[in-house]
Amino acid sequence: MDATTLKTLIEAAIPNAQVQVSSEDNVHFEMVVLSDAFNGLNRVKRQQLVYSAINDYIASGELHALAMKTLTPEEAAR
Repeated sequence: MDATTLKTLIEAAIPNAQVQVSSEDNVHFEMVVLSDAFNGLNRVKRQQLVYSAINDYIASGELHALAMKTLTPEEAAR
């Protein structure tokens, strides 16, 4: 798994998502996801939405460690 692939998977799964992914070793990833799809969702539901796009990669061990922030565009603007 690399950062570009992870970004592509999330963007394909969440409409109009803006995704920033960084990794120094392609094992540990940090990600910020901005999307209107998060409106009205608590933090757990937002993360579940992101994880639904990548669960197969986590289960297979291809994606090991992920830290994420999930924000609406309005929250990010603050």
